Amino acid sequence: MDVLYFAWVRERIGLPKERVDSTAANVRDLVAELSARDPRYAAAFADLSALRVALDQDLSDFDASLAGVREVAFFPPMTGG
Repeated sequence: MDVLYFAWVRERIGLPKERVDSTAANVRDLVAELSARDPRYAAAFADLSALRVALDQDLSDFDASLAGVREVAFFPPMTGG
């Protein structure tokens, strides 16, 4: 699947996008896999309450299944105005 990083998440990890082969069942498991890769990922995912996730461009949550998902995007909460 493609994993996209936006705003400060991208800055901490150092990549805007990457292709990831994962056995994770849900987003939370994917975050754990990514965090174990490198301290940059661990820093980016240290506080999940400061992050939002979208699966195939639909806002989702960290317990959502990854079955059939082609794209996961991580980004900080946005406000309008």
